[in-house]
Amino acid sequence: MLILTRKKDEAIRLGEDIRIVLVQIKGGQVRLGIECPSHMRVLREELYEAVRKENLNALSIDPSQIQSLPKDLKVLPKGFNPQSSP
Repeated sequence: MLILTRKKDEAIRLGEDIRIVLVQIKGGQVRLGIECPSHMRVLREELYEAVRKENLNALSIDPSQIQSLPKDLKVLPKGFNPQSSP
């Protein structure tokens, strides 16, 4: 882990596209501003972990849970194309 010391309004660069600015220091907290391309997702660590765990849970579904679904939920509508769905 790289540890840096920054003062208010000083920044850190990650490559060409990412800039992290120390916006405010108040008590035991700091406020960071993050500038990055819009296609990059920026998440707080605890939210990232929650999403990751939920994705892992979704991958580990028990096949018997699918068998217990009503039959009409298992059949795709005529003409349904999952590639064109939002």
